[in-house]
Amino acid sequence: MIRLLRFILQHPLNRSNRLGALTRLFCWQIAARLLRGPIALPFVDGTFLFASKGMSAATGNWYCGLYEVVEMAFALHLLRKDDHFLDIGANIGSYTILAAGGVGARVTSVEPIPQTMANLKRNVDLNGLGDRATCVGKGLSNVVGVLHFSDSLDAMNHILEPGSREVGIQVPVTTVDQLVNDDVPVLIKLDVEGHEVAVLQGAQRVLSDPRLLAAIIETNGNGVRYGCSDDDVAKIMEGYGFERSWYDPFSRTLTAPDATQENTIFVRNREEIQRRVKSAQKHTLVNGSI
Repeated sequence: MIRLLRFILQHPLNRSNRLGALTRLFCWQIAARLLRGPIALPFVDGTFLFASKGMSAATGNWYCGLYEVVEMAFALHLLRKDDHFLDIGANIGSYTILAAGGVGARVTSVEPIPQTMANLKRNVDLNGLGDRATCVGKGLSNVVGVLHFSDSLDAMNHILEPGSREVGIQVPVTTVDQLVNDDVPVLIKLDVEGHEVAVLQGAQRVLSDPRLLAAIIETNGNGVRYGCSDDDVAKIMEGYGFERSWYDPFSRTLTAPDATQENTIFVRNREEIQRRVKSAQKHTLVNGSI
């Protein structure tokens, strides 16, 4: 609880009204204990996310407006109506809902774990976004086939290493190139708990296409379980003309990379990206606008 309080009070979107943030925390803690079943919490621009006790992705957005303020604001500011956004490792759909519901983008949401997929679809249905968001119950890798996934670790579920004794499930996998065909996204969010290199290896055609402007990729060292590093991710992206960057959501400018963060924003065609983020509309949050 102390760690949670520190995160909430230090979050950039709460600095002007920390009391409001603490009130949202208090209200959730009471509601989660008194009400049975999932609770719909306000999110971006009139959208909602279902939350149950332990769903940190949903409750983090309720406490802070945008749980990952830099990355989520970048998606909100970069995307335009009818742009294609590829959400790989969608979890319950925070990025999917903000892109489809907040911006009006078309979203392909990839989530391999059946129970998590059920939560993702529930959020899509809650917001009436079935015509904007396509939910794909598969994994992504550098091959088409079947891989063994953990299924009891919530947002930390991942592909199990060969020889793992952990009980999991078999999941069909495909590649990014086969999944999207010629419908190349403007933005990719990639969060697959260390399997990022393999996913990028299966996206050669998409990464080569200039219609893809940026990618938000988890780079927190989890690739070591598969013999890969964050530098391997960077080398692949740089080979396709992307550069590491970061984003100031308040001045709406691309900035130098921030090595302390668990994600990296990779960009190319900086001039077009800067034009888009500067001209984007403001979006309403539970604790203000951005």
